[in-house]
Amino acid sequence: MNDVFQAIAMVSMGIVGTAVVLARDPLRQVLILGVYGMTMIITFFALQAPDVALSAIVITTAGLPPMVLLALRKLREYRKEHDQ
Repeated sequence: MNDVFQAIAMVSMGIVGTAVVLARDPLRQVLILGVYGMTMIITFFALQAPDVALSAIVITTAGLPPMVLLALRKLREYRKEHDQ
């Protein structure tokens, strides 16, 4: 049973990772990246690495998405200033 769960978790991680790469809009990439982080956490739990999964929860939910969204906002502001 655990082998099946591990295989499903890894395959879903590959599918969601491909979706992140194929998304062209940066905002959609960030949203899909959050889903990818959750599938990565599930995979870590399936592989019996809860300590890694707990640290990944902090990084993928509290750290990475806000940083990327702030960077996108700054880029839009920079483009508006230089287009005028």
